[in-house]
Amino acid sequence: MRIGMQVGPKIGAQGAEDLVSRYREIEEAGFDTAWTGNHLTHDAMTVLALAGTVTERIELGSSVVPTYPRHPMVMAQQALTTSAITGGRFTLGLGLSHKFIVEDWQGLKWSTPVHHLREYLTVLNGLLDGEQVVHEGEEYQVSLNTAPFTQLDVPDAPRPQVVIAALGPGMLKVTGELADGTNCWMCGQGYLESTLVPTINKAAESAGRPAPRVIAGFPICVTNKVEEAKIQCAKTWEVYGQIYSYRQVLKREGASGPADLLIAGDEDSVAKQIEGLAKIGVTELNAHVLGIPEDPGAIDRTTALLGGLSK
Repeated sequence: MRIGMQVGPKIGAQGAEDLVSRYREIEEAGFDTAWTGNHLTHDAMTVLALAGTVTERIELGSSVVPTYPRHPMVMAQQALTTSAITGGRFTLGLGLSHKFIVEDWQGLKWSTPVHHLREYLTVLNGLLDGEQVVHEGEEYQVSLNTAPFTQLDVPDAPRPQVVIAALGPGMLKVTGELADGTNCWMCGQGYLESTLVPTINKAAESAGRPAPRVIAGFPICVTNKVEEAKIQCAKTWEVYGQIYSYRQVLKREGASGPADLLIAGDEDSVAKQIEGLAKIGVTELNAHVLGIPEDPGAIDRTTALLGGLSK
């Protein structure tokens, strides 16, 4: 199993070098991937392009960039540019966001999510492949057929992989058919084993695609103060127990909230729990490292364990 870490905004960062220094640290710790969010802070792809200039090996992925505010042409152009700057180490993680954000915050129309994703990926894949895309859909009309402007052309840009924040069966089916995998969050082991893994694998196989990446995000804390970690986890990620899509998945898991998904304990316990994820078909871990006031060394212990497992 490959091991990645979710990287949050660096508090007090001064300048570009300071902003991306964390990525160099994560690479040196041995991680395979550094994932970066895109919610009301620095633009993920811009930060990852900068991170590519101070790292050499590590994969750099967005987790996740919302589709609705960015036309597929804009998304493809920026993704290819980021891929070129990072030497092909960039993975484009996309998600739909949520209805209250798209409609209430952004004033956009929240269409049928599954149909939106299928149409978006159809256009995006063609653009990333350098095709002369002509698409007449319900949401997107693209006609790159007027010379000389016939296709995107970003020099030295390897095609980035595309992974989707897919949770429900319909979204997973489209993801398996049209993307390289899923990067999910707040999906417990039971839901992963019974629904997510078999659904996306079956869809990919039916479409004749390679086995998809199954990247599972979990809150993780190596500590001897497990109960305190659960309390902190519930506070830190409380909002995910209130958002409809996550609430539905937590319900199917039989979880009362995010704290029930926390992977916590000493090094041996956490390593065994991670091993259990690999056994049910999770190919990669996206660790959301949790710190707690009662155990100041927990973050360093967690990082050391995960980096060692990756190595």
